Amino acid sequence: MTPTPHNQAKKGDIAETVLMPGDPLRAKFIAETFLTDAAQFNQVRGMFGFTGLYKGKRVSVMGSGMGIPSITLYTYELYNFYGVNNIIRIGTAGSISRNLKVKDICIAQAACTDSGFAAQFGLLGSYAPTASFSLLEKAVAAARHKDVSFQVGNVLSTDIFYHDNKDALTLWSRMGVLAVEMESAGLYMNAARAGKNALCILTISDEVFEGIETTSEERQTGFTKMMEIALETAVNA
Repeated sequence: MTPTPHNQAKKGDIAETVLMPGDPLRAKFIAETFLTDAAQFNQVRGMFGFTGLYKGKRVSVMGSGMGIPSITLYTYELYNFYGVNNIIRIGTAGSISRNLKVKDICIAQAACTDSGFAAQFGLLGSYAPTASFSLLEKAVAAARHKDVSFQVGNVLSTDIFYHDNKDALTLWSRMGVLAVEMESAGLYMNAARAGKNALCILTISDEVFEGIETTSEERQTGFTKMMEIALETAVNA
């Protein structure tokens, strides 16, 4: 099954651990900034992917696109066709907790969702998508070592960016959900089904209830602490 219709990489081109920003230009930035001997393995549909070395360990980085349908397409292929064992999403999120500020780090221990993605598995109940603890504890250790402001907890993976119900995020916030993004739950479900590992590390790009936000340029290249935490996690995975 390799190459696939969405990934021109051959078997062996992709490392065991993949960092996955939503923005393919962020993948390019990470490869050029942090990896040595980086080689591009994919550019189909502009979804750039690169493999290189970080502290002597082989690591890949590839864009996922936006939303659960996009990230689950690419991660399904990485887990099931390319032999990838660990995927670390590095993305942005909107804070819906008063205790998470712009540029803080949020590590997603679990991910609520309003998506219907889990219906395909035929489960007789509600599935709770969670991170892999082996990656989670390594990321927490890396964040503590870097002395950054971070929180670990529940996030919301929503299918809806422009929500008609203006109170929707308030309801999730009441349940202790820290931040809102659009991919983590799908990634965690794909990892569980494949028997592989996944983690989501987020930088807060805006404070939803305060109306505070960062620029697109800051989101693309400015959140280097998150990238460094993910890379340290990858080295120890």
